[in-house]
Amino acid sequence: MSFSIQSLYTWYRNTIRNPKYRWWIIAGTLAYVLSPFDISPDFIPIVGQIDDVAIVTLLVAEVSQMAVEFMKLRRGKKDVAVAPDINDKDSTTTDTTVDVDAVSVK
Repeated sequence: MSFSIQSLYTWYRNTIRNPKYRWWIIAGTLAYVLSPFDISPDFIPIVGQIDDVAIVTLLVAEVSQMAVEFMKLRRGKKDVAVAPDINDKDSTTTDTTVDVDAVSVK
């Protein structure tokens, strides 16, 4: 059985993004950070804090990424909900934004 940091990261990321297990992973991560029993004991200067800093950094990165995606999704739903109807002849709004992907052709 091979073990790698990448496989651990992939498992963590996939599991924290699953709504069924999200709070368990967050609680487990916080319990690990606050626990005196670590991979590298906290009483060893610097080395003892490396694993805690790494896991907290991973947690903050994933939670902030999920928050950004949630806000984009929420903002997108709001934009769709208030978008004017194209067939509405009485609509006078002209401040509609259109996203366009440009492709360079040589």
